[in-house]
Amino acid sequence: MGVEAERECWELWPGAGVGPLQFGMSPAEVAQALLVPGPQEWVGGPYAQEDFPDGVKAFYESGKLACVALDAVTGPQVFLSGFPLAGSDPEQGRQVLLDHATEHGNWVLYTPDDSLSLTDLGVLLRSQRVGAARLTRPLFVKEEWLESQYFRDHLRLEGVSG
Repeated sequence: MGVEAERECWELWPGAGVGPLQFGMSPAEVAQALLVPGPQEWVGGPYAQEDFPDGVKAFYESGKLACVALDAVTGPQVFLSGFPLAGSDPEQGRQVLLDHATEHGNWVLYTPDDSLSLTDLGVLLRSQRVGAARLTRPLFVKEEWLESQYFRDHLRLEGVSG
């Protein structure tokens, strides 16, 4: 049985969250939803971030969940039009997002690091280095947060793309 078979599958809730996590949750509610006592690591401040077990990273704005990043290998899996957003080939992932946008009329945003986002779904697809390869790493973001100063300045610099 491979890692993929053991990976939890989460559902995308466009604009509202992913899996058991809903935008606007407090850190305590996030920990409770993930069934853990608390994060493995906490970085405080006006824009706090938490690292949880199983490849989940939560980002907060004013104490409320605004973004969820899933590790390419250890994070839960989320599918978009049957395509696995975590741990796939980045070029294939980019094409799937573009095809989905064309088919469904989604808004596409290219971020400063050349990642691709379907803003109305709150899906941002970045890549993460895994050994010698690069694999997709999905982020699920409140739509208005994609254009925030914090997102532009801080998330990019924090190495969320791996």
